[in-house]
Amino acid sequence: MNKPDAKTSTATAAATAAVSKRGKGTLADHVTSVLAQQIRAGEFAPDARLPSEMELTARFAVSRTVIREAISRLKSEGLVGSRRGSGTVVLGANQATPFRLDMQVEDVRDSIRAVLRVIELRRGVEGEMAALAAQRRTRAQNLAIQQALQDIDRAAQEGRDGVPEDFAFHAAISNAAHNPLYTSLVQFLSQFLHAAIRVARMNEARRSDFSQQVRNEHAAIAQAIADGDAAAARAAALQHMENSARRIQAADSEFWASEGGKAARHLAQAKPQE
Repeated sequence: MNKPDAKTSTATAAATAAVSKRGKGTLADHVTSVLAQQIRAGEFAPDARLPSEMELTARFAVSRTVIREAISRLKSEGLVGSRRGSGTVVLGANQATPFRLDMQVEDVRDSIRAVLRVIELRRGVEGEMAALAAQRRTRAQNLAIQQALQDIDRAAQEGRDGVPEDFAFHAAISNAAHNPLYTSLVQFLSQFLHAAIRVARMNEARRSDFSQQVRNEHAAIAQAIADGDAAAARAAALQHMENSARRIQAADSEFWASEGGKAARHLAQAKPQE
């Protein structure tokens, strides 16, 4: 086992005190920050094994759940990795760092920007996915898209938020594009997309005109794909993203102070799947 030296022990003790007096951020945020600083400072050598969950739990006086979340984030940042027979080890500087998204959300205003940034990111992706789906979709994939559209309507009729169904609709389009990179990207972004879709649908549910607009936009995308019209599918998907941004910008302060704002702030905590 890799035992910390006096320097590491002192740093950890100080870090533990800092965690206990934390301001903004969760326990996992602070544990991740401390461990990342120690790794970058060379207090854990490349290929060295990190202390066990039990040891880290004792050092930071937090639960195992917090430690596991912190380790997961360190893996996302490419600082540590799992190695058979060794557990979690520190990765060398020459090893590739996986792509990650840093939402940098601190307050309600930033939460709004975070949702809009995800929509901007989706804009080009959704447009090209829809165009390729129109060109390449199979009969079965077209039926899956149409079924996903009906599932969104059913969710709304049953009083559910329709977030999983909305995500499934866009995921079905990514599958129909017949490019596994799009499917992988959508999966990587799934936590961010679910959070952004939830905010959008909560906002849209407050106004019947918004709800109808979204339904019409989804239907236009699905119809263009069914028709095999790549240009129309791309245009419909881009229009859907642009209108989604406008609807978010139209939300009033009451919405951002309610569950809608809470959902937007949750976007900052969303993590890509490993």
